[in-house]
Amino acid sequence: MSTAAVRPGDNEVTILARVFDDERGLLPRDLARSIVDVEFSERDKARMHDLAVRNQADALSAGEKEELHAFAKAGTLLGILKSKARRTLKIKPKKRTLS
Repeated sequence: MSTAAVRPGDNEVTILARVFDDERGLLPRDLARSIVDVEFSERDKARMHDLAVRNQADALSAGEKEELHAFAKAGTLLGILKSKARRTLKIKPKKRTLS
């Protein structure tokens, strides 16, 4: 586990992402292998899409705005962990194509 000091501006996402690090910022290999395959469920993807579309129309309740923010934080954390996992395993990220 990392012993990196907390820095001003750190939030729960960046702090939690460091919990699994070693001194070099790498994850344990078995954990890294598991993380690269983690995805949001189709149900969660559909919910995020619905919230995002309705947010653009300014049609979300306060609770739904909090839910959308929570999805964004979870996505950020997942992205950080996946990046660390790929770095640990020396995997290049997949190129995304616009459809």
